Amino acid sequence: MERQPSSVDLLASLTEAQRQAVQHVDGPLIVLAGPGSGKTRVVTHRIAYLLQQGIAARQILGLTFTNKAAEEMRARIQRLVPGESVWMGTFHRFCARMLREHAGYVGLEENFSIYDTNDSLDAIKRVIEEQQVELVRTSPRRIAQEISRAKNNLITAENYESRPGDRLGNLVAQIYPDYQKTLINSNAVDFDDLLLHLASLLNKNHDLRASLDDTFRYVLVDEYQDTNLAQYAIARALSIDHPHLCVTGDPDQSIYSWRGANLSNILEFEKDFANVQVVRLEQNYRSTKRILRVADALIARNTQRKEKILFTENMEGSAVKLTAYADQMDEAESIASSLAGQIRSGQRRARDCAIFYRVNALSRVLEQALYEQGVPYQIVSGVEFYQRQEIKDVLAYLHLINNPRNDIALQRVINRPSRGIGKVTLNRLAGHATRYGLSMLEAARQTHLLQSLSRRAAKAISDFVGLMDHLRSVADAPLEELLGHVITESGYEAHLQSSGASVDEERLDNIRELLSAARQFDENNLEATALDAFLERVSLVSDTDAFESEPDQVTLMTLHAAKGLEFPVVFITAIEEGILPHQRNKEELHLLEEERRLLFVGITRAQEELHLSMATYRDFRGSRRPAVPSSFLVELPRQEIELLRSEEASVASTSYVESYEEVPVYSNRPTAKVPATRGSSNRGLITAADMLERDTGAENATRHPSPEDFVVGMTVAHPEYQLGKVVALHGQGDKRTATIHFFAESSQKKFQIAKSNLRPIGKGEE
Repeated sequence: MERQPSSVDLLASLTEAQRQAVQHVDGPLIVLAGPGSGKTRVVTHRIAYLLQQGIAARQILGLTFTNKAAEEMRARIQRLVPGESVWMGTFHRFCARMLREHAGYVGLEENFSIYDTNDSLDAIKRVIEEQQVELVRTSPRRIAQEISRAKNNLITAENYESRPGDRLGNLVAQIYPDYQKTLINSNAVDFDDLLLHLASLLNKNHDLRASLDDTFRYVLVDEYQDTNLAQYAIARALSIDHPHLCVTGDPDQSIYSWRGANLSNILEFEKDFANVQVVRLEQNYRSTKRILRVADALIARNTQRKEKILFTENMEGSAVKLTAYADQMDEAESIASSLAGQIRSGQRRARDCAIFYRVNALSRVLEQALYEQGVPYQIVSGVEFYQRQEIKDVLAYLHLINNPRNDIALQRVINRPSRGIGKVTLNRLAGHATRYGLSMLEAARQTHLLQSLSRRAAKAISDFVGLMDHLRSVADAPLEELLGHVITESGYEAHLQSSGASVDEERLDNIRELLSAARQFDENNLEATALDAFLERVSLVSDTDAFESEPDQVTLMTLHAAKGLEFPVVFITAIEEGILPHQRNKEELHLLEEERRLLFVGITRAQEELHLSMATYRDFRGSRRPAVPSSFLVELPRQEIELLRSEEASVASTSYVESYEEVPVYSNRPTAKVPATRGSSNRGLITAADMLERDTGAENATRHPSPEDFVVGMTVAHPEYQLGKVVALHGQGDKRTATIHFFAESSQKKFQIAKSNLRPIGKGEE
């Protein structure tokens, strides 16, 4: 039998800072972990150390943000302390588990369904249709986003209030309550409800809160910078009587505010608890010195952060490459050709390399170029498989078997494959269900409803009810067997086989892949309610769950999905204004800082080589336009960058790139520190007038700078057009002109500097 490692064994390979975090047992602890600093090692060793101190495994709760991270940590703990099993999983999975045990408190049954984003949107559309609301200058998706934001901030349907004159808020105040009633009537929750219901329960039910606090005496939260207000409330509620809460994270890697993440949770942790121990993990084990210096110089521009001094004992490494291309095709073909050459020569394996981009729309030309070069690749999006039509259809059958009140699932499958049940019939069925307070499946059993329908429609509905009754009778079979019943007896498989279309052959292949997933689940599942557990697992899958490190393929993914991963070679494409930073996030300081953090995350995924790129022109969102280099590029330390341009770019206009070498580094660019108040959205706009006042002082705001103060690439402010970047300069003295690309309007304007109200933002170094 393998010997359980002693505490000396656990600590032997750790640095002094890592030991401090691992050996801390009682009381609150925050571990500020820089990228590549061994955070996962610290978390797993700390749990192993707690177990060796005699703390029962059942008293330890580990909360992460991805299933993959949870599985990796669980496996590492098993290797460190064989035979011990600690509950380690995502916030959403933990909340689902707790809600199934205490579903009655929130008006649910334990077999509730978890609606994904599209299911939730369908439910909201149904409410809008029932209320006969006419949407003007908004959409159901925008309403869904606002409801999600409210739930993440612990605002229930009863407590939601709109501001006077807020058109969207008024719509949400009208739709949110009925949407919530629809969920409860369907015995369903959306993603946000998993958090909101448990947070509300812990707040209202003091006995339950105390019981769970006593059960989970040692709580560890990984990636704490990504928690929203609801997640904060849950972690806080579980750490009142036994305040042994350990959080790990890095404010510099907070990139999910659009999902509700609240940066102040980690920035203000010391205010929440007394006698907090703070441990900083600043040694980087991942990247070369030059890559790390580039990352450190970039993130130092942010104001909302906790200071860290990153360092590494790794090799110096090669310079970071910044390449200018003529357009996105030139960029993609050059990257693909470079990768193909390195892979064929044996210099690199395909799986050593990754290409990151800000938005998914940028992947198309990269995929095409890699395909043409014969380079194997994978696009990481775990959610994508489960959002395919055929997979959603088959899973909807399973959802309806598990929860007959799931009207969204019924509406999806009642006529798939076609059973001759048209929209009119379906609307009558839905209306009958609403009128009598029934689920749609219950309504379908009503004889007087069937008598009001045509004979053909009544028979089709009756046959569908019979099918569902039969499938429910075999619901306790192994999952693979149940899935087999569904795809054959529903007629779905026969429908796809008979069509002869290549797209339906692909759909059959995808369904067979789902059968394989069910088989694997049967082999590993130890829970009695297999169907419940499987549906919960696929409902809570995340993008990075699809990432496979073993297949020899180049990885393509968004910068958001790249968090937590590392690769020897990293390419980050399209570092241009309007893309990175994203157009919608440039005017507000806290959002601009998050865009900078996003690039920081991308840079720090690279172990040995980092390649950055931009284009002179880019086809994006249906139009071809000149691309302006990202303002972040002028913040990178010039001595660490090797500037390159493709042969095609040398023929095109390369004035941006050529001037790049002359742009001074702004080490002291003024930035306003916007306080990150918990529960607020920090949506105060930093205007050009604000920047002017901060830069020059209000009393000097009318003084014109010298035309010679301006250089290409400099960020400038104008009282009317707001912030922009100098893209060209002509002439001398008072006749000198500047062409400015303004971010807000994405337009260019030309000024005679001496007669303009332009102001440089910051001063260059010598």
